[in-house]
Amino acid sequence: MKRWLSYLIFFLLIPVTVLGGALIFKQKQYAFLSLCVTVFSCVPFFLHFEKKQSSAGQLILIAVMVALSVLGRFIFAPLPGFKPVTAMVVITAMYFGSEAGFMTGSLSAVLSNFYFGQGPWTPFQMFSWGMIGLLAGLMAEPLKRSKIVLTVFAVFSGVLYSLLMDIWTVLWADGYFNFSRYLAAILSAAQFTAVYAVSNVIFLLLLAKPIGKILNRVTVKYGL
Repeated sequence: MKRWLSYLIFFLLIPVTVLGGALIFKQKQYAFLSLCVTVFSCVPFFLHFEKKQSSAGQLILIAVMVALSVLGRFIFAPLPGFKPVTAMVVITAMYFGSEAGFMTGSLSAVLSNFYFGQGPWTPFQMFSWGMIGLLAGLMAEPLKRSKIVLTVFAVFSGVLYSLLMDIWTVLWADGYFNFSRYLAAILSAAQFTAVYAVSNVIFLLLLAKPIGKILNRVTVKYGL
């Protein structure tokens, strides 16, 4: 029951909030929409949260991963599209599950945007990185076992992020979804998408194994 409720939030409630809010409020009320998405993103994780030391320990580790994601985005700010955020989100999902992955992606976006700038794009970024975390959690075991699968998923994540964010671009430009403009936005963002996909591959291949070992070691040592 909890699992189905989580999927209902991820695949229905949050997308409706993001898209509906963009269509209804246009460029206004984005702070309220970001707050709603933040709350909705955390609910599935806490539905599965148990009041015991191991769960509290996992929450601390997830908070550390969010902090590293935000810090990484700040450090690589001078390099457009070259960011470790997706890698941190995917790694979190690989070791703590889909709910943690979505929450990490969503919180990474909204928290880092206090530096990069909040705006009507923020809910879309939260949803985009959240969905990448959700999918990574569903594919956790193949991602851990195979570098090829990890590489393919890294590229896929870059493309998915761009496709989802281009929806906001069209809504911002026209106030409604225009498919021809959407295709144009995809083509115009192709270079950014390529850079982002490559950066995902680099960061995941460099960080997934060492961070994964640390997370496994801490998890085993403290019985998390």
